[in-house]
Amino acid sequence: MKTLVLAVLLSAVPTMAADIHTFGLLPINGGIAGAAGSTIGWGYSIENQSTSLWLVTSGLDSGVFQHGTPSLIFDFPDLAPGETVTVPYNAVTSAGLYQFTWDASAPAGFVNSGRFLLDAQWWDGDPLSGGNFVSNAPTANQFYIATVSTAVPEPGTSTAVALSVLLLVTIRAYRARTFLFHQRDVISKTTQLN
Repeated sequence: MKTLVLAVLLSAVPTMAADIHTFGLLPINGGIAGAAGSTIGWGYSIENQSTSLWLVTSGLDSGVFQHGTPSLIFDFPDLAPGETVTVPYNAVTSAGLYQFTWDASAPAGFVNSGRFLLDAQWWDGDPLSGGNFVSNAPTANQFYIATVSTAVPEPGTSTAVALSVLLLVTIRAYRARTFLFHQRDVISKTTQLN
């Protein structure tokens, strides 16, 4: 009897070991930045590495953010065995995992950091077509960081101003030089006539 129980338990180990999933952020390092008042966000990638079970995403936690407003935009996909879903952040269509709008008064260099925690479940088939719950999947997590970038003047504006000033100085220097040469010639001709 002990041998039978041991054999059943050992045969279940490879199946349970194969039922894993991965969760990643886009950008891969989890770091994003934006100016005060801007909206920034993260995309995601999830891979169901199971060969027999569906992965059903069921929850997402981000922790606490400061100096802004977070928005959950995650679409909670169900992944068939072997399926991968990758959704880059898109502010226009509100696609991705999470987006964050900095307060206009957020201090430059301020950082929000933490971990996204993804909860999921294993199902023996498509949950929308008669599949049944099997067990909870391990919670996956990814580190994130969001930084208020410092305001930098637009290169086009500062370059144009600098070139305008340089041009004005060059024109004035040319006119002054021309005037001096003209005055020297007038003095020289007057001296020769006397």
